Formats: sequence, structure tokens, C-alpha cells
Amino acid sequence: MNSKLKKWNEAYEAVDISMALPAQVLSENEHLLPKAGDAVDLACGRAGNAIYLAQRGFKVDAIDISPVVLESVERFSAESNLPITCICKDVEAEGLGMKNYDVIVVSYFLNRELFPQIISALKPNGLLFYQTWSQQKIDDSGPGNPAFRLQVGELLSLSNTLLPLFYREEGDYGDKSTGTRNTALIVAVNNSCTI
Repeated sequence: MNSKLKKWNEAYEAVDISMALPAQVLSENEHLLPKAGDAVDLACGRAGNAIYLAQRGFKVDAIDISPVVLESVERFSAESNLPITCICKDVEAEGLGMKNYDVIVVSYFLNRELFPQIISALKPNGLLFYQTWSQQKIDDSGPGNPAFRLQVGELLSLSNTLLPLFYREEGDYGDKSTGTRNTALIVAVNNSCTI
């Protein structure tokens, strides 16, 4: 077993899927979602995004490297009668595949090389909801390695072929005791077929 797989299996060994929450970028921008469609929760972890979307009528693929967490997600989705398909896959090594989605959600996972695949996996008018750690931070939460944190404005650059509908990156401006800190968030649409 490789060290990355071992790390995530251990992290999710005693996880409670029923307590999983969606990412802020998704829950606060739910009004932008289509009424239904195909969605994916990429590097899903406890699958808070997948559960949230499935409860709203989406057919959801939950993709993660950890079979341990996916077994819990499968049990929960079967017990709750949610249309979630679990896919055990190391997307960093294997890529995303050929399926296209109406909604792609990524939270707290960053691999810059995957952005072209993520964008090409969006259907016309498909939406990307992305939230992850930023290098501009006010505390030590999140990964210590700056390679796993976005530079200021980088999320906009990585998704520059999409039309941004919402973007937030507050950094250390203003009253640091409130607001959305340590992260960058975007909702963007694939409007390449829209004139």
C-alpha cells in the first residue's frame, strides 16, 4: 500500500458520514445550481458535497483514493436511498476519465495539473464549485506545505477559460476575526458554447 493511500485510509477509519457537511462554496451558492443533472464530488472524503447534491436530486459520483471512506459513503447512501456512485480512484495518477458533468465540486484538494481535465469534464453550461486553502492566511489551519495552497488570485487563473459567477478570497484584509479566511472560493460556468 502506498503512503498516500495509507494516510487517507487511516484518516477516515472512524469517520461518521452522517456528520459530513458541504463546502461553504456549495452551500452558500446553492441558488446557482441547475434543477438536476450529473455531478461529481472530486476527492470527496466524507462526501458532504455528494450527499448535499444527491439530496437535491443530482446523480452523484463520489471519487476518492480511500476505499475505507468510500465503504462508509456507500453504506450511508444505500441506507438513505441517495443516488451516489462511489468510485475508488487516485485521480492524481489515473486522471478523471471521460465522463462529463453538470456540476463538479472540489473542496480542500489541490492538484494544479488536473485543472484542464476538470474544466474539460464540464458539460456546456456546467458549473465548477471549488474551494481550497490559500497561501494568504491568518492562522496555521490547513496544510503547512505552500505547494498545497493557492497563491493570491491563482484560482481565477487556473479556471480562466470559465466565466466566474462568484469569487471570494479575503486574505488578511479588514477585520480578520470575521469573514472567510485562509481559503479561496469560486463558482464558474463553462459558457464556451454560449454566445
